[in-house]
Amino acid sequence: MSLGTKLSELRTRQRESLQAVATAVGISKTHVWQLEKGNSGNPSIELLKKLAEHFGVPLAYLADTEGDESLDDVEARQFLRDFRALGEEERGVLVGLMRVLKGRGRGRGNASGAGDEG
Repeated sequence: MSLGTKLSELRTRQRESLQAVATAVGISKTHVWQLEKGNSGNPSIELLKKLAEHFGVPLAYLADTEGDESLDDVEARQFLRDFRALGEEERGVLVGLMRVLKGRGRGRGNASGAGDEG
């Protein structure tokens, strides 16, 4: 996946404007647009670091344009790292919330989930 595609997906998922990203990393809105469209040369490592930090993804995710790792994979790995850093009580709260949310998802067309309390 290209850098431009990754940046566009990250920005869209966070519901940010080109200007918001530009302001956050200290470049022009036009430069962000050019990066997303692939019309900019290779960005500096400093800019990639700022973008990675802004979007909360590893620098390697942005720098690796030939890998097939999805943004969902990156977010899942980050979630797991964050989960492991929590205390036992916070983990319990989060697990409980996940069960509630999972249960709500069953009501959206997954009738086979009835009685599955696991």
